[in-house]
Amino acid sequence: MAGSTHSVTNQAPPLVQYDVYGADRALAEAVERHLSADVLEEGRSELSALGRAVGSAQLQEWGVQANENPPRLRTHDRYGHRIDEVDFHPAWHRLLGKGVSAGLTAAWGRPGGHVRRAAAFLMWTQAEAGNGCPLSMTHAAVPALRADPALAAEWEPRLTSTVYDRALRPAGLKPGALFGMGMTEKQGGSDVRANTTVARPLAEDGAYELTGHKWFCSAPMSDAFLVLAQAPGGLTCFLLPRVLQDGTRNVFLIQRLKDKLGNRSNASAEVEFDGTWARRVGDEGAGVRTVIGMVAATRLDCVLGSAGLMRQAVAQAVHHCAHRAAFGRTLVDQPLMRNVLADLAVESEAATTLALRLAAAYDDGGEQERALLRIAVPAAKYWVTKRCAPVAIEAAECLGGNGYVEESGMPRLVRESPLNSIWEGAGNVQALDVLRALRREPAALDAYLREVGRARGADHRLDAAIKDLLTELSDLEGVEARARRLVERLALVLQGSLLVRYAPPAVADAFCAGRLGGDAGAAFGTLPHTLDLASLVERARPVS
Repeated sequence: MAGSTHSVTNQAPPLVQYDVYGADRALAEAVERHLSADVLEEGRSELSALGRAVGSAQLQEWGVQANENPPRLRTHDRYGHRIDEVDFHPAWHRLLGKGVSAGLTAAWGRPGGHVRRAAAFLMWTQAEAGNGCPLSMTHAAVPALRADPALAAEWEPRLTSTVYDRALRPAGLKPGALFGMGMTEKQGGSDVRANTTVARPLAEDGAYELTGHKWFCSAPMSDAFLVLAQAPGGLTCFLLPRVLQDGTRNVFLIQRLKDKLGNRSNASAEVEFDGTWARRVGDEGAGVRTVIGMVAATRLDCVLGSAGLMRQAVAQAVHHCAHRAAFGRTLVDQPLMRNVLADLAVESEAATTLALRLAAAYDDGGEQERALLRIAVPAAKYWVTKRCAPVAIEAAECLGGNGYVEESGMPRLVRESPLNSIWEGAGNVQALDVLRALRREPAALDAYLREVGRARGADHRLDAAIKDLLTELSDLEGVEARARRLVERLALVLQGSLLVRYAPPAVADAFCAGRLGGDAGAAFGTLPHTLDLASLVERARPVS
């Protein structure tokens, strides 16, 4: 029986049935900027279609269902046979199938493919971030496999297919395949050279038998995995198929699934190898060099994923505040809340703009752009992923107590927000990687300085920040202890230069004031009140 004590009023309607792409001005403008004229119309059309799907009630419900029903491990069948299978809720498979069909593993060799995929991946994260793991690794496996042309010719068409086939059978019989990876072990973590898994050569050329374990194996339901193991010649990369060509299952013992803070719909496993068949990728002893292309691509996906989470958090916050009133005014019209929302919007736009610029560098593929990526990817991975959690938490606070309730969707964003700063190398790993590039690859720093230099003279705060950065870069003595601060400045200056060149003046002004000029505090909502904050909030409002 319904109660009659009150009417439900002053509640924001659900943010649903909208075009996530068309409502994201920063993303749409970046796509327009980076796609060439011959593929722009096609790109717009496919991204708008995906944006409508991501914003639909159906996909949003699938995301909720996948998170409320996490994967379950079945080590044995009813008769006692070892099977090592992971069961997922049907919503997981529906989402993953939609992601594959949308081309989220099919960027390589496609005109404008990386920009188009980057925009799609950024949107897809907003529907359900857990799906991003297998999609990212399948996409990123391609450059690693190209170390062996024969393997690439065999596997690349499967990985770039837009057909999702969940069946556990030989990959050669499937129209499309997914890749996972297993790099880290208990004793080493990010120090993969400490791996103890042993690879013993077999009589068949390029074939090995692996014995050992992986502490984190992502997406264990995949068709194949890239793993690192110690061969006679040193640490080496291997392709490990889940099912062998004769239809028998490879020895792939799933010991347990990780019980994680967030990313609940995705399976992360501990696995063991015991005489497991694998094929060498690249030369013996060149394992790190072989997988570095995969690592760089997945790190960019960490940036894209965090940018997507930020965008969804900001969209929800602005949407709520545009419909909710307190103390006689709509929240979005109250100066202090407007400052908070504007500050969050600037952070989100800076992340999106940087992520799409890096994707465009992949599409270009020239020497200068490759050099830029060498510094810009780990710097962006360090900074953007670290900004994700505070953005998600502040956005949840904009909803008040409602933002702390599961039904709002904000707690799922908060739980998801720290993941990308940890996956593919935590903050210290990224900072040290930037230092290696600075010391060993002068072309990388030159490419970075050329990029930020394109905006010199446009904003005095940016000019001052570039000058200070050059001073800091001139003295790398004892730099390791201050590496985080240096990498933060590298990322902020790059973001500032891009916004000064491409964003509306109000956005660039707010970023330079709040991030480069020292005029704002550490918390969100401390931008100078003289800025055009209303236009920043309106630009971030999720209306098509």
